[in-house]
Order: sequence, then structure tokens, then C-alpha cells
Amino acid sequence: MTTTAFNTTPENRQGWSGVFAMSLGAFALVASEFMPVSLLTPIASDLHSTEGQAGQAIAISGAFALVTSLFISSLAGKLDRKILLLLLMLLVIISGTIVGIAHNYGVFMVGRALIGIAIGGFWSMSAATAMRLVSKDKIPKALAIVNGGNALATVIAAPLGSYLGGIIGWRGAFFCVVPVAVITFCWLLISLPGMKPMNKSATGNIFKLMMMPQVAIGMVAVSIFFMGQFALFTYLRPFLESVTHVGVTTLSLMLLAMGVAGFVGTLLIGAFLEDSLYRTLMIIPLLMAIIAIALIIFGYSVLITALLLGVWGLVGTAAPVAWWTWLAKTLPNDAEAGGGLFVAIIQLAITTGATFGGILFDLSGYRATFWMSASLLITAAILAYWTSRIKLR
Repeated sequence: MTTTAFNTTPENRQGWSGVFAMSLGAFALVASEFMPVSLLTPIASDLHSTEGQAGQAIAISGAFALVTSLFISSLAGKLDRKILLLLLMLLVIISGTIVGIAHNYGVFMVGRALIGIAIGGFWSMSAATAMRLVSKDKIPKALAIVNGGNALATVIAAPLGSYLGGIIGWRGAFFCVVPVAVITFCWLLISLPGMKPMNKSATGNIFKLMMMPQVAIGMVAVSIFFMGQFALFTYLRPFLESVTHVGVTTLSLMLLAMGVAGFVGTLLIGAFLEDSLYRTLMIIPLLMAIIAIALIIFGYSVLITALLLGVWGLVGTAAPVAWWTWLAKTLPNDAEAGGGLFVAIIQLAITTGATFGGILFDLSGYRATFWMSASLLITAAILAYWTSRIKLR
């Protein structure tokens, strides 16, 4: 028997302030997590590693986020969730500082591991926290605001990282996230009320959810979707430099356009989710699979590649909103356990996609990586359809 995390108190400004603070925290986390995407080449050169090895910076953060999301509720025990979120944001500050001063591959990866812990913990708590800050009827709006930080970071992180990397170096680009994390820490400290755990969200509860067929198949679909997405997305910069032959300025503009398209997609996707949730969950990966194949064929063309990546950003960035909506409708009364499982699945997928994508990229080149991405995305669409045919008990 689960208990809900819904807030039943009247609306208050402090609650909404906390929601916006969470959104800024999401921005800092996502910017930190995906900054390596636009900086793989200089990181690899400076740390004397291959681009595939540099890409493991995303894989290791995903691995630590995975473990953290599964166990943070049980390990935190009776710790006030406000204190927990503040500790996680402190890790973001420490991680950015370590990466900013890293002069060898090992230290760099330690910093990336710490951001993974912060990511796993923060996202596992995000939905349950938002539900406790606003009234029940405002929860969708609150979750949209929190995820808006994610979308905004997706717009800014890669192109800004590429731009700043060319001006102040990749270390400086990473360190720029630290002041944002400091502001978030102070804002959370002021705006969040004390939040004692509302139920015993033990790890066992997470795995019990997988006994439900619709949840199990849906989570597999989520996993394969993100695996396919990040197998390709992680290695865009070396692809654009070696195949499309773009310079840093054009690269930054292409990534910016891709991010802007993703932000627009996040704003628009809500109109399709009320009546066409499962159709949306199927169409998005199919479109992305077509794009992955088209990039193999037309990757030499700057214009065609830019247009393809724009569509990729439009639908790919919006996809998490669709899957969070699926989760909310499927498990409305188990926010912490369901959120932890969801984050774990996604981070495992990101880790696997980045790892195997990097191995294929180093061994066989971008074509093998992109074909793997397309195959996984098509599989995700099939599983999304299968999920839609199973009724939740």
C-alpha cells in the first residue's frame, strides 16, 4: 500500500519559489551532465585520451546516477528531504570544481562520478518534492516548470560549452556551472520547507513495481529509447568535425539551433499527450531512427545535417516529458519509488548507450554507432506500442 506525496495545503509563494529553485537545480545538473558532448575533442586532446574514452565522462556520471537513484531513499532514511537536496547540490559545486582543476583523466572522472551521484539523487526526489510544494491540481504545472530547467539546459549547455571552450578552455566551461549551483543551493535553503519522509520508500518497493507488466515493458522501452538516443548524441561533435567538416563557430550554431528546437518541442508536446500519449511515444523514436540513418547518408552536407539535427532536437528533447507523463499516469501514487526506478532506468540507458556507442565509434567509425542508434530507437517504438496494449491492473 503506497501513500501519496500530494500537498493538500493552500497555495503559497514559498512553495512556488521552491519549484523554481528546483528548476534552476535541474538546469545546473543537466548542463553539467551533458557539457562533455560539445567538448569531447579538446578534453581528449588535453587529457591524452581517445574521443571514445572522453565520451565515457557521460557514461560514468550515468553509472553513478543509476546506483544513487536506486538506493538513495533507503540510505537517506529519515533525513529531511530539504537537507538531502542541499547536500546533493553541494556535490554539484564540488564536482564542477574538481573537473575545472583536473589535469589528468583519473581526476576528471572522479569529478564526473560526483555529478552522477547528484543527478541520481536530485531527479529521484524531484517529482515527490514538487508534489509537496503545491496543491494537487497544480502538480502538472510544477513538474513542467522543474523539467523546464532540463529543457533550457539542453538548449544552452552544448553550444555554450563549445563557445566557452574556445574562449576559456574546456575546464573553464565546466567551472561556469559552479556559480549557478551556488545560487541554487542558497535558493533551496531559503525557499524549501522542512520535508520529512512521508513513507518508507525502500529499495524493495522499487523492484516490486517491475512485477507489473505495463510498468516492466514501459521501463524497458524507456531504457532502449535513451540508449539509442545517447549512443548517437554523445558523439555528435566528432561526427560534425570529421564528416560534416564544420568549424567551432558553425558547430556551436548547429548545437544551439538543435537546443532551441528542443526547447520549442518541450513547450509544444503537451498538446499531444492528453489524447495521443502512446502514439507520441511511438512516433518520436521512429522519427529519430530515420534521422540517424539520414545522417549516415547526408552527413557530408552542412545544411541537411543542420535540418536533421533540428528535428532530432525538436522531438528528442521533448521525449522525457512524454515518458514522465506516462509514469505519472501509470504510477500516480508512488512518486518516490517510481521516480527512483525511472531515473535508474534512464541513467543505465545513458551509460550503456554512451559506452557502446564510444566503443563502436573507436573501432568502426560513426556509421556503426549511428546504425546501432537507429536499431535501438525502432525497438523502443515497438515496445511503446506493446506497452499501450497492456492494461494496468
